[in-house]
Amino acid sequence: MRDYFRPLVRSDAPRPDEALPLAGGPRWFTHVARHRRDGTVTRLPATDLPANVRDRLTAPRQPLLGLGMDSPRIMAILNVTPDSFSDGGLDGTAEEAALRGRRLMKEGADILDIGGESTRPGSHLVADGEETSRTQPVIRALAGMPISIDTRKAAVARAAIRAGASLVNDVSGLTHDPEMLPLVVDNGLPVCIMHTQGDPQTMQDAPSYEDVLLDVYDFLEAQVETLVAAGLPREKIIVDPGIGFGKTQAHNLALLSGLSLFHGLGCPILLGVSRKGFIGRIGGAPEARDRAPGSIAVALAGVAQGVQILRVHDVAATRQALALWQAVEQGDNQ
Repeated sequence: MRDYFRPLVRSDAPRPDEALPLAGGPRWFTHVARHRRDGTVTRLPATDLPANVRDRLTAPRQPLLGLGMDSPRIMAILNVTPDSFSDGGLDGTAEEAALRGRRLMKEGADILDIGGESTRPGSHLVADGEETSRTQPVIRALAGMPISIDTRKAAVARAAIRAGASLVNDVSGLTHDPEMLPLVVDNGLPVCIMHTQGDPQTMQDAPSYEDVLLDVYDFLEAQVETLVAAGLPREKIIVDPGIGFGKTQAHNLALLSGLSLFHGLGCPILLGVSRKGFIGRIGGAPEARDRAPGSIAVALAGVAQGVQILRVHDVAATRQALALWQAVEQGDNQ
């Protein structure tokens, strides 16, 4: 039976001499939880880890888009759609969207994630040409900034790369379009692979898993290994467990509780929870625009587990929360 190892992440002082660094960042661990498919979870000392697992968990993550991965980075959501669940229809023109993108960067974003197709539950597929016409002019206007294209279609990604995008964020985890994998490999671009169950139109109908944490891990591991075998270096791959994509509230919470497991893939982890439905249900905020406090709370819980990238709507508020979190954690009041 396969063993899965989840580091039990800590950051308090003093740090024990035997502690292992988590992904080359400021957090560390001395113990791990061993998960098995029979449902057992056992606490073990980190000294019991197999060497290859220990190396994946501790190796520093390499910079992406010129950004170090040893502290949390903020990816700002810039949807240029009429129907995204929270920020759809905010901009009437590409120029207005570009202005919003520049404002988000000034507020503290490290990366702009530009999307032209809503993937909210129940949404419908947008034609390649329409999606490209929404995203390409905005990317071109913002060229030179760290830009991610949020798409599951190779034709849209290709046009975005020509316009200046330098990262591909595929919510289908490279399963929607068979041309996406060779596109990112041939261009040597960083790619984020996300887990989803089903497509956006039907993904929330009746999602089910044998063990959601391990099932999502297995999917992401398979996609990472496929990319590496095709020639894309592991250090250019980001993984995203896909909170809210084909998951119930219980699934989401299980993934969030066990996030540190995904460090075992040897890749930076992206967490996208901003303004999602389960935050509204638990936090009593039926309107998406009122979910910033809950979104930030979950984002900081992810940071505590070593997440490297936070995908958010509320950039300024998240940046402020991170600054205070880090100051308190480091005992630095300057």
